[in-house]
Amino acid sequence: MQTSLPLRPANWFILFVILLALGGLLRLLDITDPPLDFHASRQLRNSLVARDIYYSLLPTATVEQRDLASSFARAVGRYEPSVTESIVAVTYLLTGGENFVSARVWSTVFWLLAGIALFDLARRAVSPWAALLALAYYLVLPFSVQASRSFQPDPLMTSAFIIGIYFLYRWSDSPLLVGEGPGVRSWKWAILAGIFLGLATFVKIVIAFFVGGAAIALVLFTLKKDFWKSKQVWAMAALMIVPALTFYILLNQGRSTEYFFAWTVALIKLITSTDFYSKWLAFIGSLFGLTVIFLSLAGALLAPPRLRWLLISLWVGYLLYGLTLPFQMYTHSYYHIQLIPIIALGLASALNPLFESVPAHGPVGRVGFIILIVAVIGYHSWVARSVLVAEDFRHEPAFWKQVGDVIPADANVIALTQDYGYRLMLFGWRKVDLWPLSTGLSEARGGNQDVGDFSALTEGRDYFLVTAFGQLDKQPDLKKILAQYPIAEQGDGYILYDLQK
Repeated sequence: MQTSLPLRPANWFILFVILLALGGLLRLLDITDPPLDFHASRQLRNSLVARDIYYSLLPTATVEQRDLASSFARAVGRYEPSVTESIVAVTYLLTGGENFVSARVWSTVFWLLAGIALFDLARRAVSPWAALLALAYYLVLPFSVQASRSFQPDPLMTSAFIIGIYFLYRWSDSPLLVGEGPGVRSWKWAILAGIFLGLATFVKIVIAFFVGGAAIALVLFTLKKDFWKSKQVWAMAALMIVPALTFYILLNQGRSTEYFFAWTVALIKLITSTDFYSKWLAFIGSLFGLTVIFLSLAGALLAPPRLRWLLISLWVGYLLYGLTLPFQMYTHSYYHIQLIPIIALGLASALNPLFESVPAHGPVGRVGFIILIVAVIGYHSWVARSVLVAEDFRHEPAFWKQVGDVIPADANVIALTQDYGYRLMLFGWRKVDLWPLSTGLSEARGGNQDVGDFSALTEGRDYFLVTAFGQLDKQPDLKKILAQYPIAEQGDGYILYDLQK
């Protein structure tokens, strides 16, 4: 009797459930740790905005608490609508107060729901076994585990995007409706695609490159040159565009313009250097593995026609996206979170022939192949787990509360500190002005920190707080100037200089 890969739905469904459970478990490890494990400044920013919303809803909050929380939220700036922050704030209200768990649970739920859509999309183009491989990559890749559980808009944005392209694919693949006019397909899939792709773009506008690419590709693939005659196309376009257009252009034009000029216009010169492209490629290689990326690209080119159009359009969207935000392409890993499902689908296509060939081999080969797949998934799961538990940030809230407590009430403070002062605001309930940092971003923009500005920057300030000692070492002239001032308070990890003596 031959042993082969089980092909009955009941068998792959069991593995599907196991993978979802594994993905959820990995993301809920170390769940009570403060949100400093992955791009801390971005997670702290969302935490401060969620705090503001929470205290505005909390009936027992004092006027002082609301005013402070509101001032913190204004200080961090808002480029996107506070969708995830509002969900988390309401969860705080229902669960009895601020906590680090709520955001991670919600991000995990969003990611798992999108994983279901990703699997079903892949299953419709390739075999269930290749689709399971795509789901495994999507769930256990260490970068995926870290990024998808973080408190920022990107996990919800990407999850809504995945679900949206799933519904778009279902619309494209659905049969023509008899008697409904030329080219009319399921309205259900069309409306759902528009809603979720519109939600993704509303949550964070940068996904528009991918949404636009996917929509154009599948509409042209499905309707050809007569696409403009379809009411469904215009309905989907309206649902995708209007929410984001209303928020980013009509209601928040100033912030959107500021972001565009600060991150695109000011840094577009980077794309003229070959060094930019080598850094970009090396950076995504460190996240995904270059071999995996090129294998996924090959899978995109060899995929069944409908999936091929979709994947190629998404890669084109990624390229345009990268050229528009060049600095982030080699510095901000979470700006590549959208690549996770794209690479996963390409891998499913590339490796599908391999999975289909397995049953033709002997029992030893088949069992060995299964063991190898399990070992690879197990290894990446262990690495993801190890990354999460490697660092413990539970001491941070107490430290920053101590720093906040030593600053005299109503003092005017300037600080050389971590994460734009967000840690001090979140954990110490104190806001300070910021001394400029010496960073790669300032170098990319052509700026230099001039210590000759010390008098101007510290005018009217009572104290100078230092907690980022690595930054202080990068500015030796500043270090010499501060050494001339008396120390008002000092502890393990901070120094407070008195500028008035």
